[in-house]
Amino acid sequence: MTLNFRFPRFFKLLFVAGAFLSINTPSIAQEAIPQNDEISKMVKEVSAKNLESLVKKMETFGTRHSLSTTTSKKEGIGAAREWVKAEFEQYAKASGGRMTVEMDRYIVKADGRRIPQDTEMANPMAILKGSDPTDDRVIIVAGHLDSRVTDVMDFKSKAPGANDDASGVAIVMEMARIMASRQFPATLVFVAFQGEEQGLKGSTHLAERAKKENWNIVAVLNNDIIGNSYSAETGLHDNTRVRVFSEATPSNETEAEARLRRTLGSENDGPSRNLARYLKMAGEKYVDQIQVMLEYRPDRFLRGGDHTPFNQQGYAAVRMSEMNEDFDHQHQDLRKENGKQYGDLSEFMDFEYLRKNTAVNLATMASLGLAPAAPQKVAVLTSDLTNKTDLQWEAPAKGKKPAGYLVLMRETSSPVWEKKFYVTDTKATLNYSKDNYFFAVQSVDAGGHASLPVLPVPKR
Repeated sequence: MTLNFRFPRFFKLLFVAGAFLSINTPSIAQEAIPQNDEISKMVKEVSAKNLESLVKKMETFGTRHSLSTTTSKKEGIGAAREWVKAEFEQYAKASGGRMTVEMDRYIVKADGRRIPQDTEMANPMAILKGSDPTDDRVIIVAGHLDSRVTDVMDFKSKAPGANDDASGVAIVMEMARIMASRQFPATLVFVAFQGEEQGLKGSTHLAERAKKENWNIVAVLNNDIIGNSYSAETGLHDNTRVRVFSEATPSNETEAEARLRRTLGSENDGPSRNLARYLKMAGEKYVDQIQVMLEYRPDRFLRGGDHTPFNQQGYAAVRMSEMNEDFDHQHQDLRKENGKQYGDLSEFMDFEYLRKNTAVNLATMASLGLAPAAPQKVAVLTSDLTNKTDLQWEAPAKGKKPAGYLVLMRETSSPVWEKKFYVTDTKATLNYSKDNYFFAVQSVDAGGHASLPVLPVPKR
């Protein structure tokens, strides 16, 4: 075997001596991936002060209930969404014309439940066009703008919605501000959904629009209830952990795909679950004092969020949410009882915690946006009965050519990828049995930016 030491510059930095394995390709080495300077710089630009200012501004609209006024300039959902749009337009000035802003309007039909009559809703959205015209990937970060009190149909009472979900919208806005002046091969979309509390209306609209218009969405990062670090019931106070929820198997899985999944035992390896693992990797690599907890269910117990409609359309989508929810300050009427304040107010939030969670989102979106597209037709060869594992794949058809690929490996019982091997070819033979490990392949560029992992399917 001939070993080729001409690694891309990025990988030369952390070449691990003695990590070579038997391989039928020019080069392979187990690699650790250091931080990218530009992503680190963006992460440092995330401001807790800015996030607090954004949340407090959203409180001033009184209520942002989806059925509230759209004619007032100062109150209600109409004024709130126009303000978000105007802020996006300010950020877009730094993009050199690459960021465009729209108010994506749609009609929600009366449903006899949470929509009493046909209602126009709108999602303020900023789109940062990818710098590579051959790269059609789309990455979305989202939160929901509407708010509520105890009665989900009460559209008149004050509903500040500071944590649910001005916190998520603030994440989206702060990321748009920081990333507008940068260039990414992929297209980045920043959106504030309306209608979440009335039944995921805004996200359903955008997911259906994306499917109809053939958007190549590779990831959706939904942020909902993400800025509080204290649990009133349990007394826990923890701003070092954040949850990410993901579906295990695709919602639109066909029967043939289900049979293959059962055969391979890959129930824990759907696209959304591997997006969650990627978020954990990127977030913990770039953000100090945060642990991303992989929650192995689509959302909190018997609850849902704006990532769900994207899952239903077949897209990889996850939800980030704070580790310990405070139900005294969520879905509550503003009031005092026995000297205790109830209601979703910014005074009960932790903006340093929100800063870290914003940075986790930014590191993930930037890492994906800078990476090449994922490899195609990833396969494990099964023509021979062997204790080795033969993998092969094809380079992505669109976008920049990868400098190489990372072959990922983990024990079947492990929740996260445990080893990475860098190869320059589109095939690899590993001295590890496919009986005992799961494998996946990522495209990677010379800067170390890696795509989402793709699991192999059997091929004779």
